[in-house]
Amino acid sequence: MKRPSQPLRLLLAMAIFLGTAMLALTLLRATDAALSVWDRLEAWPLWVRLGFLLALAALGTGALWGVWRLLRPRAPRPPRAAPIDRGALEARIGRLDAAAPEGTQARSELEELDLRRAEGAVQACLFGQISTGKSSLLAALAPQAQPEIGPVGGTTVRIQRHRGLLPDGRTLEIADVPGSFEADDGEHIELARAEAARSHALIYVVDGDLARSQREELAALAQFGRPLVVALNKADRHTREELDALKDRIGRATRDLRALVVATSAAHAQELVREHPDGRRETVLRERPARIETLQRALARIADLGAQALEPGREAALFSRLDEQLAQGERREQRERSEKAIERYTRRAVIGALAAVAPGTDLVIQGALATALTRELCQIHGLRARDVDIDDLLARAGGLLRTGSSITLAVVGNALKAFPGFGTLGGGLVHAVAYGLIFDSLGHALADTLSNVRELDRDATLSAFRQRLATPSAERLLALAMLALEDRDSDAPATPDGRG
Repeated sequence: MKRPSQPLRLLLAMAIFLGTAMLALTLLRATDAALSVWDRLEAWPLWVRLGFLLALAALGTGALWGVWRLLRPRAPRPPRAAPIDRGALEARIGRLDAAAPEGTQARSELEELDLRRAEGAVQACLFGQISTGKSSLLAALAPQAQPEIGPVGGTTVRIQRHRGLLPDGRTLEIADVPGSFEADDGEHIELARAEAARSHALIYVVDGDLARSQREELAALAQFGRPLVVALNKADRHTREELDALKDRIGRATRDLRALVVATSAAHAQELVREHPDGRRETVLRERPARIETLQRALARIADLGAQALEPGREAALFSRLDEQLAQGERREQRERSEKAIERYTRRAVIGALAAVAPGTDLVIQGALATALTRELCQIHGLRARDVDIDDLLARAGGLLRTGSSITLAVVGNALKAFPGFGTLGGGLVHAVAYGLIFDSLGHALADTLSNVRELDRDATLSAFRQRLATPSAERLLALAMLALEDRDSDAPATPDGRG
């Protein structure tokens, strides 16, 4: 680096000297002012001096804290989910198609909620894996019930609601749901989850140590935010020491779930062998009475909370479930509307390609169609896209086409149009299929991205667009070719004999 000239170096030296002198003078004046203030403080009472120093310390601390807050990188705040209320759900139901199954089911669930709330009874839901004595325990809680009890595991195949009484005479309604690991288990689990969302309290029946699958089911039930009771059934099979140890292990395993563990024993017949004085042995059956007092007391304490405390939890769980169901219906309708829009614009692109005269090498020829398709898909998915974002997306999509197989087909097709006869027919079809493939791929890539990402994500759309262009299915190409033939025949001039 070339050194400055001698006059310039003298000016720089003078500037440095003057700057240093000014800083030194400022420091001396600040020191003189501080000493002057300190001298005056010496003449003041001690409490005044201490108060002044504390004020200075607070001022300095506040300044440092403000600088730290200003310079410290802030962690991004997670978005807050909007609360789900009944009015919003009903509005979404109204926006869905009248024949949409999700809307019909959601409307029925809200009507069912109103009916159950009007009943005024404590409503519990009985869960458990097969062969844990769940149905027998139901018979003890609701003696008038007639549950399906049989020797084959998994006899409960539908939700059954029964009425029983708490020790103080209040009504208890119990829903018996399908046991886990039955045939068509997926359907049964869905039924169980639906009933869990409609209930005030959840009862999970076990008959021993918790297996891994049972711990997972309990964790899933705890997410409903409802009072959860673990009923350790068949307690009479254990000694007092064994039962206490078993309850302690289950309690430790469910501590984070805030579940209450109680011991129960449903009524059952016990086989006994009686020996007679003459040596004969006789097998007799003795009925063992049900011991469900602890479970009834637990349910009574839940009922003591009252409807004002129990209803919000049930409503929140049910509304959350309906929100998920309606979202599925909304996504399905968006897919259907998107598919219709893509088909419509693909047909227009094919028609435009058949009518084109000059060869095209990108989306400029069909730019208006591409822009309109993008805007309509954004509108279908409830998003508003800026024109600059749309233009940028389409420009980059056009860049992909310059090296892609689809635009090669378009150029070849336009070149073949120069030859009469077969060349004109074949070239036009190839050209039309190429542009149809472009619009079909772009539309589906954009629709999938809008559905999954919920925004006009350029990179995700282009990646999906590139993949669809690279691997078009034979069925889709055939469908586009048939579409081109159909449109070409419909636009062909009539012959003298009246045929197209």
